[in-house]
Amino acid sequence: MITYHDTHEFTAAELERLFLSVEWSSGHFPDKLKAAMKGFKTVFSAYDGDKLVGMISVMDDGVMNAYVHYLLVDPAYQGMGIGRTLVEMVKKKYKDYLRIAVIGYDAELSFYEHCGFVKSEDASPLFITLLWT
Repeated sequence: MITYHDTHEFTAAELERLFLSVEWSSGHFPDKLKAAMKGFKTVFSAYDGDKLVGMISVMDDGVMNAYVHYLLVDPAYQGMGIGRTLVEMVKKKYKDYLRIAVIGYDAELSFYEHCGFVKSEDASPLFITLLWT
């Protein structure tokens, strides 16, 4: 049974396992991920027993804008509604905000559109990064 939590406390090992399960290069920096989770305004997680299988993290300005930074689900658990549930938790928490934004990789655009996000026609994400995924 999948349970959902509102916490910023994770071990470096469980973050490393989850992030590398989806082949995200940030998984190679588990200590930085652990510290980063404490800096997010909101972090919701999904567990199968004591195994971290999904998470969503959000930064916000306190009144108008919320930005979903991480949304990931272990591939062995994809297709079970975990990602959608995490998004719904964020939408509920930020229901009075004017904007919830996410940068989605092209392969995931249909997922985000099914969750209610709309692709911008006149804006593109820009990065300065050392990460390769």
